[in-house]
Amino acid sequence: MPRKAIEITLTEEQRNHLEKIVRSHSAERRMVERAGIILACAAGKQNQTVAAECETTEFRVSKWRKRYAKHGIAGLKDERRPGKPEAYGKAFRDKLLSRLDSEPPQGLARWDCPTLAKQLGSSTHAVWRALKKEGIYLHRARSWCISTDPEFAEKSANIIGLYLNPPLNALVLSIDEKPSIQALERETGYIETRDQKLVRAYKSTYKRHGTLNLFAALNVATGHIKAQTTQTKTREDFQNFMDLVIQDLPENKEVHVILDNYCTHKRNDEWLNRYSGRVHFHFTPTSASWLNQIEIWFGILSRKTLKGASFSNVTELKEAIEAFITRHNQNAQPFKWRRPEVKGSQIKNTIANLRN
Repeated sequence: MPRKAIEITLTEEQRNHLEKIVRSHSAERRMVERAGIILACAAGKQNQTVAAECETTEFRVSKWRKRYAKHGIAGLKDERRPGKPEAYGKAFRDKLLSRLDSEPPQGLARWDCPTLAKQLGSSTHAVWRALKKEGIYLHRARSWCISTDPEFAEKSANIIGLYLNPPLNALVLSIDEKPSIQALERETGYIETRDQKLVRAYKSTYKRHGTLNLFAALNVATGHIKAQTTQTKTREDFQNFMDLVIQDLPENKEVHVILDNYCTHKRNDEWLNRYSGRVHFHFTPTSASWLNQIEIWFGILSRKTLKGASFSNVTELKEAIEAFITRHNQNAQPFKWRRPEVKGSQIKNTIANLRN
């Protein structure tokens, strides 16, 4: 006695959905065929009749009838195929990370793809793909600086408090010096790369024409810069610059100065006494000069005026710095303090964390 085919019963919604697939001009051909098979089966037709109408085999009609009866519309989609077995799976990944977490061979400062591939007995491309999947870039580097100052929390809270909530009737200044800025003379221009891109370039050889030291004070509230160039960077130079800064400030306001721990910033009690408690020095924690906002401005100066520039003498260098300061002050804005916290887990044992 022949077996009876599974009966297909459709709701109005299911029928409309299948008919929409059959009429669609953008649906996959295989989905159109399978939807047509199910509609024909739902009409009570036998498998051989449906196969003849849809120009397919009875086996395929039986297969999609059973799949639809069990899984609904989702049953008409292809099942996930296992594909080719992984040649470099989890075992290779774990072995690679374990090797990466060990010391490189003698004579090498760090691992690279060819060395790792040789150690693991694999291809360079396999190592590269595994590293890329884990988000590991062997040739990229970042530096970090973590303060070991036992009073870091107290000192940093004091500095950031001055940024976010300065005292009433007071000015907050961020001050530091950028030492030994070189006046380098070299040819600059544009060159065409192998992929026909034009990039900014400068000649690798250059002439030195001396150096300048730059003292700069940032008004935290306005973003304006007051600066002075000098040939030396002694304590006397620092005090002379501070006199220059203070003389332009209102006498009825206190002045809070943020400084790093450079030697010329310390032991200035005699100079401070001249201002009868009006000027107050606040020092950043040890190895945390990045808390001083003037460092942000020094970075902008370096990128926009100093990097890749050419100066035939120290005078040209001085004029370029002064011109940049004038340009900056025309549209000065305060910096928004949003320094992210660097956690220890971001720095150490990263590969070990991946392995676990």
